Amino acid sequence: MRPRRVAADFRVVYRSYVRNPVALFFSLIFPIILIGLFGLIFSSIGTSSVAVYVLNEDGNSPLSVQFLAELNNTSVVDVNVVSTSTVAPANFASWLGQNDYVAGIVIPDGFATNYSAHRPVNVTVYTNPQDSASEGAVLGAVTGVENYFNLHAVCGANASCAPVLGFANLKVGSQVYTYIDYLIPGLIGFSILTSPMFSLVDITSSYRKEGIFRQLSLTPLTRGEWLTSRVLWYVALTFVAAAIMIATGVTVFGAHVTLTLGLVPFLIVGPFFFVSLGMLAGSVAKTPESAALIGNIITFPMMFLSGTFFQVSQFPPYLQSFAHVLPLFYVIDGMNQVMLFSNTARALSDLLVVLIGSVVIFLLAVRLFKWRDE
Repeated sequence: MRPRRVAADFRVVYRSYVRNPVALFFSLIFPIILIGLFGLIFSSIGTSSVAVYVLNEDGNSPLSVQFLAELNNTSVVDVNVVSTSTVAPANFASWLGQNDYVAGIVIPDGFATNYSAHRPVNVTVYTNPQDSASEGAVLGAVTGVENYFNLHAVCGANASCAPVLGFANLKVGSQVYTYIDYLIPGLIGFSILTSPMFSLVDITSSYRKEGIFRQLSLTPLTRGEWLTSRVLWYVALTFVAAAIMIATGVTVFGAHVTLTLGLVPFLIVGPFFFVSLGMLAGSVAKTPESAALIGNIITFPMMFLSGTFFQVSQFPPYLQSFAHVLPLFYVIDGMNQVMLFSNTARALSDLLVVLIGSVVIFLLAVRLFKWRDE
């Protein structure tokens, strides 16, 4: 492996890429269009029940237990009580986000006492703006149960007293997170997937058909060096695309994402994996047409089932299981953990999965990739 030859081929890739307006559009402009569309659609704003995790700080008082029982009886939500020994109240929002839960409720200390004394008291409802359907279902259920309790509040002689119960709606992961915050890591993952996969599958099959690989076999450039230069190019392109998407989300939509060094490994290992996978897919295909088919079969399920646009935890169980075997899921989940939830342990486990997969796929791609057909 000669760095000088890798650098020379890297310059060739750069020049051919910047002269291709279609490639530049889909790598740098198309993700911005997606952010704009989804941001405009969701920034202002099922048949199965929604799992709601509840932290009861009122010591399981009879009234709070009754409130949760009535909430569970709506059949809209499935109440799961979490012990305060499992998660501290101050970390509840982050805990929900780290575990991909879309909704949570905190019953405050003094809930029963305040209700009995007819003093206003609020329960706190956490929802995920990335799942507007579940958010609406949970808020509707809580509102209905609170209206029931307010109608039966003990008001003494004052039959027209003001409502006692209310709720504050905060966001899973943080009190300020919105849909666009969850969308940015997903769209960075989308760019990490599509740019190298579509390009490498096409290049591998077309270069073989046009005899360009045969010509490269006559140069000192090795297969490993050629593939390494592609990896480096798409790593560089990913950093540029990520910077543009983050800047657009923050400046245009006021996104709340944390820029940490923990993001950097995913911007390196992610392209490494998908460049190698694209090369491998193109190498096993016999014609450009079959290569395109293989690339689409690999790419499209990952586009929509890896948490790019919608949270995986809201998929049916069999789709959740399928999503957890997709490499892009671990790239996007890892970026969510470092950019939104500061969950380093889970991010490291995601990174390890992608890194091991990258090494295996890279070695397979180098072994199966040939300058000349036998």
